[in-house]
Amino acid sequence: MSILVINAGSTSLKFGLFDAEARESLVSGSIDWADGNRQGARFLLRRGSHEERSMVAVADDSAAAACAVRALTAEGDIITAVGHRVVHGGTEFRNSTLIDDKVEATISGLATLAPLHNPPALAAIRAVRGVLPRVPQVAVFDTAFFARLPARTYMYAQPYEWYEKFGVRRIGFHGISNSYCAGRAVELLGRDPSKLRLVTCHLGGGCSATAVRGGEPVTTTMGFTPLDGLMMGTRSGSVDPGMLIYLLRHCGLTVDDLDDALTHRSGLFGVSGVSSDLAQIEAAASQGNQRAQLAFEIFADRVRSAIGALAVTMGGLDALVFTDRIGENSPAMRAAVCDGLECLQVRLDSQRNATCRPDSDIATDASAARILVIHTREELMIAREARRVLRAQPQPPKGVITG
Repeated sequence: MSILVINAGSTSLKFGLFDAEARESLVSGSIDWADGNRQGARFLLRRGSHEERSMVAVADDSAAAACAVRALTAEGDIITAVGHRVVHGGTEFRNSTLIDDKVEATISGLATLAPLHNPPALAAIRAVRGVLPRVPQVAVFDTAFFARLPARTYMYAQPYEWYEKFGVRRIGFHGISNSYCAGRAVELLGRDPSKLRLVTCHLGGGCSATAVRGGEPVTTTMGFTPLDGLMMGTRSGSVDPGMLIYLLRHCGLTVDDLDDALTHRSGLFGVSGVSSDLAQIEAAASQGNQRAQLAFEIFADRVRSAIGALAVTMGGLDALVFTDRIGENSPAMRAAVCDGLECLQVRLDSQRNATCRPDSDIATDASAARILVIHTREELMIAREARRVLRAQPQPPKGVITG
């Protein structure tokens, strides 16, 4: 009896199988489209110490989700529930929810606000229904963590009727990761969670920084869409809106041109001209590529500036958290970000930083604010949420499909 978790993205689909109590990971895996080739995907399946790698012909997220389910059920796994990461829940979903036709339609309607994320999740949901028609599915929203943001931080300085008519406000993303990291930081520090002031830096393909006080979000860098805030792999992050108006009025660009450029051709990739992968940018910079070095410096500067603003919003900082691919794996970027944060009593230990493995504290002994590198476990959080939602149902669905 197990809970399947599916995290469908624009270039890969990750999945994991957890025990019925959502405590232990039984299987983990991914389907990654090699070099953008949608007909040839890399398939990875880990079960204990055994690892299976192969190439599979899956053209889209729907086929990938069905492939993952069949691979598990063929091994005899009994799937009793499926949890999905859904990036954008708008203001409609303040909590995880059981998926029905109405929920599915609402997720589809929000796709224009998260075009890289909601459509793959929706495709996976529909594919799982086709393979496991009687197994309940739960949507776990990245935005739900931020549902209780105070009005002073979620409101934009815009005509108020935009908020009233169109629902334009700061939504916030990476909430599943933030929720896990906030809880894990409490465990690592052994501090009173009600008073703990954290800044969590989720740095991967998408990037955000969030102020968390007493386990609750105070504010975050991402806004109405996942395009806002920090510089990212291919996304621009925050830019001057006047620049966009200028490009539209005087430079011949269309709305679609701007959308494509800011979403797919900006960020680390746009500045460096090398890659959206920080590891490749660091390698190019070490060989004298000035644009790669510039991209590295801009990224570090944006993250450092965000940390300062978020810490001041909370009146101080007890711990800084780095997580996700860049946050967990780049000592050079962590060092660059922390350089200048001594004014916040953040002091990085260079040796601990260079040799750390998550979950670790890499601050000096004398640092008043701790610096934590935490391996985020979004799939575990999704499994826990799926279990919670289903146990709260008056008559939990009983259907089970096995291999």
